[in-house]
Parts: sequence; structure tokens; C-alpha cells
Amino acid sequence: MLPASERPAARPARRRADTPRFPYGSDPLTDPYGIPAITTPHAPRHAAARPLADVGPPEVAPAPVPEAAPIEAQVEAPFEAQVEAPVVEPEATIAHAEPEPAVQESAQEPAPGPAHEPAPEPAPVLRTRVKPAPARLRRRGEGRVKPAVAPPVAAPLTDRAAAPAAPAVKAPRTTRKQDRAPAPPRVPATNPSASRVSSPAKPATTVVADPHAARPTDREWWVILLLAGAVGIALVRIAPDLPDVIRQVGAVLVSGALAWGLAVRTGGRPIWATGLASALAIGAVVSDWQPLTAGAAVGTGVLAATLAIMVTRPAANFGIAIREVLIATGVAWLGALGVVGYGPAESPDVDVEKFEYAVLALALVGAFALVYRLGAGLHGLGRRGYVVAGGAVLMLVFALAYSEAIAQWGSRDIVGVGDDIRDWTKSTLGAVPHPIVALLGYPALVWGVFMRARRRQGWWVCAFGVAATAPSTTRLLAANVDVSNVTLGALYSFLVGIAVGYLVIRVEQSFTGTHGRRARRDEEAEAHRPEPRRTRPLH
Repeated sequence: MLPASERPAARPARRRADTPRFPYGSDPLTDPYGIPAITTPHAPRHAAARPLADVGPPEVAPAPVPEAAPIEAQVEAPFEAQVEAPVVEPEATIAHAEPEPAVQESAQEPAPGPAHEPAPEPAPVLRTRVKPAPARLRRRGEGRVKPAVAPPVAAPLTDRAAAPAAPAVKAPRTTRKQDRAPAPPRVPATNPSASRVSSPAKPATTVVADPHAARPTDREWWVILLLAGAVGIALVRIAPDLPDVIRQVGAVLVSGALAWGLAVRTGGRPIWATGLASALAIGAVVSDWQPLTAGAAVGTGVLAATLAIMVTRPAANFGIAIREVLIATGVAWLGALGVVGYGPAESPDVDVEKFEYAVLALALVGAFALVYRLGAGLHGLGRRGYVVAGGAVLMLVFALAYSEAIAQWGSRDIVGVGDDIRDWTKSTLGAVPHPIVALLGYPALVWGVFMRARRRQGWWVCAFGVAATAPSTTRLLAANVDVSNVTLGALYSFLVGIAVGYLVIRVEQSFTGTHGRRARRDEEAEAHRPEPRRTRPLH
């Protein structure tokens, strides 16, 4: 290395007139890009401050600031996105840094040129630190959404003494009253107890009753027609002096209403069913032909016996089951008035006993055909259902066949014993209960509606309730019938059938594991299988 005396003179750097001497300011507060420059207080004039990374165009440096002691200023930290290259922080203490060795000028004469002015000493680097917001500004409601407030722009601060620090801007205070929605106007309560409630009262709503809600629909008119026809026939039987046309019109109304109601309940076509039944009834009344009149009477009895089973609903307990049995019996007796309206008993060609068998057989077939869909087919019966259905069929067939066989081919001793028992019961109680109705029809109907509240297979048991409704539709066909005798016989049959049905239900519950009053009460509270109302389709 050459000594300083032999080194050539340094050639002055040429610069443009509009280019400042120091392209980048040494003060970090005035640097637009937030990049501190590496300078020292004793740097030579040609060792100007240079940035660590080329991040933007040069800016004009501010006026020189007299040397001052290092201070701490509260300023905002620069944005991280503006600095691409890693920034090396300067040393914490600049005052004790050793100056760089200055380049000694050579002994030779400098080249002729413009005289160089001495460069002013750069300002010292200030130590900056970002101070977090004071804890007193954190309030209890800072978790809530607050209105956006633009942060204050920090003004360039060079000296604390020269420019006093601006007071800290506090965030706008948000109270609970501002966050809370405005309360609706308070409505005066009509009830004195309502004024004690602190919450705002709801506006009163006026309930407008539907004028068509109380009116019967097309699915309920059949009930009115059925009652009207039955009342007309009953009046004619009570007062024989009334014209016979009332009886005939009543019979037509009962037949049409029963067909209408059965079509609605089973999901059929009410118009076609009502039209066909009414046409048959009108033809029988107008023509007065005995076979057609007997056919219309049989059809009316079958419709009444089947509809009486269909209008029942599931019964969760034994009390509701009794109510359903009474409703089915009432529909069957209304059909009995329609059967009497055609007058088959007055015809000498009609056998009343065969008439009853025909109504019972056709009603059983019709009930099984309808229940096949309602009871989920034969596969839904199960082992116990097959046993119950088979036992009921055998009991019905055996009872009918045995009674008919005894009446036709029985010995006089056996027939005489039977007649003596019947006469004694009639003289003692006033009437004799019907054995098929009391031992099969009503028990099956009670157990069926009770089972339907648990499972739909109860419809198969209800189908055997036709053994109670079909005989009820033909009770008034006997000549010189005594109303009190028929009424007492029906009442005794009902009581015996209800008692037998209760025993069957208790036996069935003992097999299913429901023992004790509390267990039965809990089981009845859970048994609520829904079904449509009586005047609505079942499917």
C-alpha cells in the first residue's frame, strides 16, 4: 500500500444541480420509507448516508438538525409491506462509536475545479420504540363492534423540546345505551297483571274468525242427511197417520248418506258412490218391486254395518274404547231405520233370518276388503294376529252353524232346554242378549280400537266388530217388534260384550308385560297412534 503522501488526489464526484447532496435523509422520522441510514457524526463528506435497500426514488433530505442527545420518541412503526429487504438495526449506542478513519489528502495539488464546500455533520440517529396503548383505554365493552375511527397521523418529530408531543387521541367512548337498540313504545296493558311485567308489551292482534270454519264441508254433509232421513222414518213409525212419502224419502236419504260417508272415510269417490246408491234407492221406491226393494234394504244394512266400524278412532284407554263402541252402535241403529224404511218385513217373500245372514256375510266381506289396506295386509298380522283372527273366524262360524243345526236337526229335548233358558231369561230380565253380538262382536270392537292406538294391526280385530253392527241393523225387521224388548236386548248385549272385552284386554296386557296400575297408566299415556278425524279419509 502506498503512503498517504504518494497517493493520487481524489477526483471530485460530479452531480446534477437538482440532485441533493444527501439522497436519503438520515432522520428515520422524515424518511418516507422508514429505512434508517447508516451514518456517523464524523463521517467524511464523500461517505454520504446510503440506504440498505433500493426501495424507492430518492427524496430531498430535510434541513440539518443540530446535534442533540439520543432521545426516545413515541411514533408508529413502519409498515412491514414496504420493506422488502431485511433491515439491520443500528447499534443501540451511537455516541461511543469510533469514527471511521478519514482518507488523508495527498500532498499533490488538487486539479483545478470548483471549490468543495465543507459538508455539514449529519444528525444523530434517534432510537425509536413503539409504545402500546395504555391500559386505561381498554374498556369493558371492547369486544363489541365499535364504529371505525381513523388512526391519528403522527407528525414528524425532530426534537421534544422544539416540538411538544401532541396529546394522545382517545377512542370514542361507547356506552351501553348507544349499543342498545331503541325500545319500542310501551302499549298500555288491558290486564292489570300485565302492567307489572318489565318487558315491553306486544301489540294486540285481532283474531278474525273464519266464517266458513263453522260450516260443514262436502265431507260432513252426509252426517246431516243421515240424521234427517232417520228422523223422518222414525216419525212415520211413531205416527202412522203421516204420509208414506216421508218414509220413502227418508230411506233414500239414509242410503245415499251412508254411501257418501263410507266413500269419504275410505278415500273413494263420493260422487260416484252417492249417485249409484241413490239411483238404486230411488228405483226401488218408485218401482215398488219386491226383489229390488229387498236388495236396497240389504245394501243399506251392509253400508251401515261397515261404516259403523270405519268411523271409530283409536282408544288409548278402556274408557275411550267404550265411547267408540257407543258411536259405532249409534251409526248401526241409524242404518237400521233406513233398512226399515224400505219395508222388507211387510213382504211375505222375505225371510228375516236369511236377510240377517246376508247382511252379516256381505258386511264381513266388505270390512275385510277395506281393512286389508288399513291393516298393512296379512303380512302385518304376526303370529299372535293370525291366532286371534283365526280364532274369531272359527268362533263365528261355529256359533252360526251350531245354532242353525240345533234349530233344524236338534232333538226336541235339546231344543226344549234352549227354549226354556231363553224364556226364563226373558221373563226375568225382560230381554235376551244376542250371543254373537255379546261374545264376539263387542269384545272384538273394544279390543280392536284399544289395539289401534298401539299398532295398525288392530284394524283386523275391528273387522270382526261387524258381528255386532250387522245384527244391530236388522233388529227392527221382526213383525210386531216390541221397542222395549229390543232396547233391553241391545243393552244387555252391550254390557256383556264390554265386560268380555275388558277381560281380553287385561289378558293381552299380562302377556305383553304390562303389570300393575302404574305400568298400565304409563303405557296408556304413550299410546297415541294418530288417525284422521271421523269425517276425513283414513289414507
